[in-house]
This record gives sequence, C-alpha cells and structure tokens, in this order.
Amino acid sequence: MAYLVLVRHTQSQWNAKGLWTGLTDISLSESGREKARFLCKKLKDIHFDRAFTSVLKRSKETLEEIKTALGGNFPIAE
Repeated sequence: MAYLVLVRHTQSQWNAKGLWTGLTDISLSESGREKARFLCKKLKDIHFDRAFTSVLKRSKETLEEIKTALGGNFPIAE
C-alpha cells in the first residue's frame, strides 16, 4: 500500500520567540529537533522511497532529523 505523509517543519528558533518567520531562512530550535525525533515514533512502521522538502533550513533540518532517526537512506528532492 502506498502512503502520502505530510509533515510540517517543527519549531524554529523564531517560533520559540513568538516571531513569524515567513520566508526568512531560520534554523530549528533544539525543541524543534526533539519534536522531529519524537515524530519518528509515529512514522517508524512506514517505508519511505522518497522525500520532498522546501529549500528552507527549518524544513530540511526537520527532514534530516526524521531521516536520521528512521535510519533512512531514501533520496531527498527539493
């Protein structure tokens, strides 16, 4: 069975301060990294063939945390 999994980036450094980031390229906060790793508990039984992400740091970093935690070796397209 095929799945489409949609994940929004986790908390950025500006989100933690209550600031709106828009297109500003801000990295994840440590809490955001932890939340991305926690999300893997929900995703661990799904096989991923490919992942797509925006070019923004917070999106790439969220995906990298997930990919690392899942031990994934799937290609990433921007």
